[in-house]
Amino acid sequence: MNIKIINKSNHELPHYETIASAGMDLRASLTESIILKPLERTIVSTGLFLELPVGIEAQVRPRSGLAAKKGITVLNAPGTIDADYRGEIGVILVNLSNEDFTIQNGERIAQLVIAKHERAEWEQVDILSETDRGSGGFGSTGTK
Repeated sequence: MNIKIINKSNHELPHYETIASAGMDLRASLTESIILKPLERTIVSTGLFLELPVGIEAQVRPRSGLAAKKGITVLNAPGTIDADYRGEIGVILVNLSNEDFTIQNGERIAQLVIAKHERAEWEQVDILSETDRGSGGFGSTGTK
C-alpha cells in the first residue's frame, strides 16, 4: 500500500526495521531539546504529514524500550490519525518516571502502525444474545 507523506523534518522517513515489524519508529523533529519532568506531558513534533486512504488509520503507539527503561509513554495510546487529517503528526508523551527526561532532536519517541478499520452502523435493539460470559468484565474471565 502506498501512502503519501510530506517530510519537513531533517530525518529519514519512518521505515520497518525488520521484515516482520508492525510499526515504524517516529522521530522527534525539534529545534531545541525538551526537558520532560516527572508527570509532565508535551506534544512532540515529528515534521511528518500523511494522506491516508479512507478505511486506513495510523496508530501512534509507545516504544516498549522507552517505556520500560525510562518510563516515557504515549499518553493517548494508541493515538489515532484519521484519513481526513492533514496536519503534522504530533506525539503526546508523558513522563511516568521519577526523573527528568530530555527529548533530543532525532530521538525515536513512538512507533506508527498502519491499520485497516471498519465503520459500524448501529442496530438498536432491546435484548442482546446470551453468552457464557454474560456481563462479567474487568478480569472476570480469568477466575476459574
